[in-house]
Amino acid sequence: MSTTIDDDLWSAVGDPTRRRMLDLLLADGGGTATTLSEQLPVTRQAVAKHLGVLDRVGLVHVTPAGRERRYEVDETQLARAVAQLSAVGATWDARLQRIKRIAERIQREKEADRS
Repeated sequence: MSTTIDDDLWSAVGDPTRRRMLDLLLADGGGTATTLSEQLPVTRQAVAKHLGVLDRVGLVHVTPAGRERRYEVDETQLARAVAQLSAVGATWDARLQRIKRIAERIQREKEADRS
């Protein structure tokens, strides 16, 4: 599984409403724009637009359900997003550890100069 950062994917999950929608879809095993709009402080039309963004990046897939469309989270693409987040987190952890070591070395040098 590739952990190369996908800007479109991160743009899609960067929006708090879309993250909440993913949470709801995961918790409920799927849903429609109508059922999601009943649980969110946005209109059905706004939900439909957000779902379109999630669909374009592959985080959800759509199945016709009568006059509605049913959305479910694509677990493979979600796992890809999680892997990317983990990779970014590991990179930042390593950077922060280097910064910490530099700061500690500077502090030791200052204390040695005072002695």
